Amino acid sequence: MTDIVIIGGGIAGICAALEALDAGRRVLMLDRDAEANFGGLAKESFGGIFLVGTPEQRRAGIHDTPQLALADWRAFGELDPADRWPNAWAEAYTHRCHDDVGQWLRERGVGFVPAPHWVERGLYTPGNSVPRFHIVWGTGRELALQLIARLQAHPRRQQLEIRFNRRVEELVTRNGAVTGVRGTGEDDGQPFEVEAAAVIVAAGGFNGNLERVRRHWHRDWSSPPPVILNGSHRFADGRLHDAVDAVGGRLTHLDRMWNYAAGVRHPRPRKPDHGLSLVPPRSALWLDWSGRRIGPMPLVTGFDTRDLVTQVCATERQYSWQLMNRTIALKELAVSGAEHNPSIRDKKKLAFARDLLFGNKWLYTEMTENCEDFVVGRDLAELVDRMNALQGDDAVKLDNVRAVVEAYDAQIDRGQSFHNDEQLRRIAYVRRWQGDRLRTCKFQKILDPAAAPLVAVREFIVSRKSLGGIQTDLQCRVLDVGGQPVPGLYAAGEAAGFGGGGMHGLRALEGSFLGGCILSGRLAGQAAGT
Repeated sequence: MTDIVIIGGGIAGICAALEALDAGRRVLMLDRDAEANFGGLAKESFGGIFLVGTPEQRRAGIHDTPQLALADWRAFGELDPADRWPNAWAEAYTHRCHDDVGQWLRERGVGFVPAPHWVERGLYTPGNSVPRFHIVWGTGRELALQLIARLQAHPRRQQLEIRFNRRVEELVTRNGAVTGVRGTGEDDGQPFEVEAAAVIVAAGGFNGNLERVRRHWHRDWSSPPPVILNGSHRFADGRLHDAVDAVGGRLTHLDRMWNYAAGVRHPRPRKPDHGLSLVPPRSALWLDWSGRRIGPMPLVTGFDTRDLVTQVCATERQYSWQLMNRTIALKELAVSGAEHNPSIRDKKKLAFARDLLFGNKWLYTEMTENCEDFVVGRDLAELVDRMNALQGDDAVKLDNVRAVVEAYDAQIDRGQSFHNDEQLRRIAYVRRWQGDRLRTCKFQKILDPAAAPLVAVREFIVSRKSLGGIQTDLQCRVLDVGGQPVPGLYAAGEAAGFGGGGMHGLRALEGSFLGGCILSGRLAGQAAGT
């Protein structure tokens, strides 16, 4: 018997444990993964957090307010005003993230890269009005390690027990209240049961289960693509969603997901269909399976991630190519996550500055030499041959590619005053912000001999996060279909759609995933600890 069982050892679960210990409760954490992976998917993440009114913003001359952030959030997510709890959580997050996420992290030794990034600016729908994406100095790994250290050094550490390799499969109830959990050892297959006064579900979403991803595929994306890569946690399988449903908890908005259009196969996969999410270069040309430019409006990253997925899924074969050269790749190519950002992860200032100023040669070499979805060619003919060889057909037509590339380069030759291409106009726009100017080429021609060789990247949809999930109120209490709390049951993080069962709506203003885990985890621990 313990006071609180927390299911999941990610950031939401860790934050919940910290708050529950602060309240003097006995806490048992059950994590399905091995101890070496304590910290969950956040430990592997890039570590960007959506924050409002920060010192970093003020130093950069950015005026931001919770009111502006909430307006952006509601517009971009297309939140239904009648959808009570997602709206309540959106308001809570935008108004509380400065103190209860950002400042709380700073007080625990977490620092941020000086310049906030400007992501999800909006395309057809308004997005971030100002830069709000704050990158943890040290990536998500540093964030996880700092909070784990706080947990291990907590004054009430003796009231905390952590058991790894424990797969919770069922919630135990008595007289309508949740009173514990049952499960099986992930490594030894031994059954276990724990009795508790309260249970917090912080076990992630279901986007690591590609069968469920296909089952809940949103109607806006037509049918699921033949190939979907897995960029989520290998244990994010929705098992706990089923357990919550079985005891009367409500699941909402399961068709809302945060997937990415630029996924490639991991060079060193650690799970089936292991995918990496690229940060697609803005100066690369985004082509369909045959080498034609996807459009009519060309695809450019940084404005509406969901629209990129929608447009790629609308093409005949539902995958895409990005075509660039070495110069563009060096300056603009990035891969999301701690693993492929070692200068930030390891807090090496000189290496970070070098990569910004001179290009990330390590990443270019790593991906072109070791990722099967990258091909390199001396000229367009050789590049197209290698694109077709990779795909195993002759779908990419040299005439299509040549026409697109030569037309684009001709626009650049005319000079900025005469650019009549939406991609070039957006490049000019994003370069006005200092954070983007450092990482965006200035109208780089594709066929510039000095920028050779040419590079093409085959890109698939990569599954990442669940935006829907277990519905909760602002105390993280799990609600039933009638809107009443299920006694003894709480949910936090991605399992709860990061709060309320879908606080983002259709789209997320990036960085609100980690931030949502921290805020909802803290609130769940506080509520269960009272």
